[in-house]
Amino acid sequence: MSDALINGLAGAGGGIIAQLITYPLQTVNTRQQTERDEKKVKRKHGTLEQMCQVVKNEGWGRLYSGLAPSIVGTACSQGVYYYFYQIFRDRAEAIARENKRNGIGDGSVGMLSSLVVAALSGCTNVLLTNPIWVVVTRMQTHTKNSKKSQPSHSSIAPDEKALDSLECPPYGTGHVIQELYDEAGISGLLERCIPNINHGQQPFNAIHVGDTGVTALEVFLLGALAKLGATVVTYPLLVVKSRLQAKQSTTGDKRHHYEGTLDAILKMIRYEGLHGFYKGMSTKIVQSVLAAAVLFMIKEELVRGARMLLTKGGTRTGRTRPA
Repeated sequence: MSDALINGLAGAGGGIIAQLITYPLQTVNTRQQTERDEKKVKRKHGTLEQMCQVVKNEGWGRLYSGLAPSIVGTACSQGVYYYFYQIFRDRAEAIARENKRNGIGDGSVGMLSSLVVAALSGCTNVLLTNPIWVVVTRMQTHTKNSKKSQPSHSSIAPDEKALDSLECPPYGTGHVIQELYDEAGISGLLERCIPNINHGQQPFNAIHVGDTGVTALEVFLLGALAKLGATVVTYPLLVVKSRLQAKQSTTGDKRHHYEGTLDAILKMIRYEGLHGFYKGMSTKIVQSVLAAAVLFMIKEELVRGARMLLTKGGTRTGRTRPA
């Protein structure tokens, strides 16, 4: 088994576990980012209070809306990201060694090269998996009216009462895909990639642990620190991405309908000010830092375990396998 495949599978496993742990926070954060009702924004509910409101008005299941495609997306994203990261990293290390033989450099991969490797891996990941995240965002931002928010039965006609008593139709993955196709065809699943490429779904990874003896706790802390910096720097683009991927307003209000990335940025600046780009940032920091730290820790442990098993297997069969 190649080192790239080991890292890809380990990244997918770590990503799934991190996603399961932090998904309710992610759902609340996506709603915060896409909220445009000024009355709700001014209330400034805390993260836990918002989670309680969702459970009270819509049920526990709404905190996990879109979990199935999200897990698929996470597995694909982390697998693709770490697979190509290892391939690009190996290539960068080979170039560094060749340069050293030619009297250039010390044979190590510098910070700039590491950033280029991470950027290339992230772009590859986004281009291959972006449609999945469009579906997930739609499902996370889909809300179900609470009973308290519905009009009283005395104020509606008898035929409307019958309709009101019916359960809202399910809003599953198939419904979202059909909705996107009806809106913009195949391009509806592929569009809006620009802010996603700039931010990326994968954790910002300039950390290369390898076989350096770094402990799981140290990997956890390094992963948290790396993600914290990346989240603070790129958060405005993440908000724009969520706005573009969420269902666009059909009420005729131009403030809530975006034609593209630049249009979204200009309208947010005009109607919401710069603070609009930082809605829900505290929630995102907690969610993304925790998720990235868990992912890094579990991924590195899985890689070490896989290499150990392969090494032992090679020893038993009399073959030499790379550690």
